[in-house]
Amino acid sequence: MANSTSGDSVTSRLVRVLETFTPTRTAQTAAEIGRRAGLPSSTAHRIVGELVDAGLLERDDDRRVRVGMRLWELATRSSHALRLRQAALPAMERVQARVREHTQLAILEQGEALFLERLSDPEAGANITRVAGRLPLHACSSGLVLLAFGDRALQESVLAGPLRPLSRRTPTDPAVLRRKLDEVRTLGHALARGYVEEVSTGLAVPVRDEGGRAVAALSVVLPHDSPTELALAELRRAARSTERALAHVR
Repeated sequence: MANSTSGDSVTSRLVRVLETFTPTRTAQTAAEIGRRAGLPSSTAHRIVGELVDAGLLERDDDRRVRVGMRLWELATRSSHALRLRQAALPAMERVQARVREHTQLAILEQGEALFLERLSDPEAGANITRVAGRLPLHACSSGLVLLAFGDRALQESVLAGPLRPLSRRTPTDPAVLRRKLDEVRTLGHALARGYVEEVSTGLAVPVRDEGGRAVAALSVVLPHDSPTELALAELRRAARSTERALAHVR
């Protein structure tokens, strides 16, 4: 790829443009995209125009720019995340029918928990998680599972900090977090009361591939003082069901 006068490759600039979109920032002007991507206005307008022409971005009636359906189409082809969601969704629906709060599926992505799916009851309690949203590994039950059963290099990288708090209950002391990870490995699940929001409790279990590697976390988010026995039993059943389904999804 050719470089700009600043030394940035074309690919680097395209990625920076696309990364300005977040789960809560879904529509922007080209000028806003340029500012957030750190690009000159003329460069941002040119790249946005080319991406719109290719269908990867699209403009709405107010001339604001959104992620295009073509990008979604390309991303879902042969996607491991899509296959995992497909395998997990029937089991998640069964969990949700019993728990009637929030049921979620997350994977490890670039050192964070990336949420692929969330099912929520209309009367469920608080939950800041969004589909395609991310949370720090140390600060949520899904992240704790992915971290505890992840590789040692990842664990040491997270433990080295900084451990940013999402609430006053989020573990920010590396020694406390290390003990928590030991607990998760011993129990086979993660319980996080008030880690993300103090009014909520996260509970998560690993989903493993045929080689025994934890490839995802299934979780529920409950009101803070809710009992967890039923939800844990349902999550474990769902994880086993997902693992069986995943072995047959190609």
